[in-house]
Amino acid sequence: MNSFFSVDELKLLGFASIGKNVLISRFARFYGTEQMTIGDNVRIDDFCIISGNVKLGSNIHISAYSALYGSYGIELEDYSGISARTTIYSAVDDFSGNYLIGPMVDKELTNIIGGNVLLSKYAQIGAGCVVLPNLVIGEGSVVGAMSLVNKSLESWGIYAGIPVNRLKDRSKQLLNLIL
Repeated sequence: MNSFFSVDELKLLGFASIGKNVLISRFARFYGTEQMTIGDNVRIDDFCIISGNVKLGSNIHISAYSALYGSYGIELEDYSGISARTTIYSAVDDFSGNYLIGPMVDKELTNIIGGNVLLSKYAQIGAGCVVLPNLVIGEGSVVGAMSLVNKSLESWGIYAGIPVNRLKDRSKQLLNLIL
């Protein structure tokens, strides 16, 4: 036995669909697998939490201790990835003080704010980042470690900061490697 589920074990987890060459740690946790699709050549490392409506394309790596909370939807397109300890939220509580907060409070007393999060092709999120709901990380963009992504990011940029800002353009040379 190794640290990844076997192909037969992956089938038993109940994903809506799952591709070939998928490596998922036995220490990762999934909630709502019937809403999740996983493409080919995907690796999900130890201690990740993935819940809700999550769609993973192909050639994706989700590094250890990352979390994807997809109640409003999260999609990672081909060749995108997430570094260690990054969290992506498709929904957040309203902290204004006008509502109560938390999953154990009656829904009528809360105000959940949310929207789909999309990591476009070739996008990468650095270690320790937080990505908030209802935004798009543009094709080929990268986000530096420990950044807060609170807005959509244009394509082919290098971003970092709290909140995130565009630092400079990113080369498109990597496209020559796969075309």
